[in-house]
Amino acid sequence: MNKQIILLIGGPSSGKTTLINHLEEEGYICYPEISREVTLKAREKGIDHLFLEDPLLFSELLLEGRINQFEQANKEAQTVFIDRGIPDVVAYMDFIGDTYSEKFNEACIKYKYDKVFLLPPWEEIYTSDTVRYESYEEAMQIHDFLVNTYSRYGYDLIEVPKVSVENRYQFIIDHL
Repeated sequence: MNKQIILLIGGPSSGKTTLINHLEEEGYICYPEISREVTLKAREKGIDHLFLEDPLLFSELLLEGRINQFEQANKEAQTVFIDRGIPDVVAYMDFIGDTYSEKFNEACIKYKYDKVFLLPPWEEIYTSDTVRYESYEEAMQIHDFLVNTYSRYGYDLIEVPKVSVENRYQFIIDHL
């Protein structure tokens, strides 16, 4: 298999992290979602919900982190799986109706992933916590923004079926 940068996207609590963890257990190089890291670092500075309090700053930090992930993945000798990508930042900004600079669009055009797997909303596994504040209804709306944003940047999304993590893993491997 040729080296690829593969992206897993989907709304909150659609099973991305569980799938990334499984891919890692199977020996693949995987990069985790970085928004939790950004949120937790902000909390250490006394900002409870950076995304809610300063969505543009949060998005700029995410954009920087996701560009760094892409560049690091590009240096790897083998296929890399990444939990969420650069266009996710634009999708979320569009979801909340916030404005952003052209650098967000430019980054989406410059950094291209080889394949994008979409995990659809899945109510049976949906959970929220202190970092994931969205309701299931909002998760479904975010899903639509993700589909529209990635399609706008020319990606053909491969929808992963709602099956066990082992079967989701095999589906992805079969579609590489």
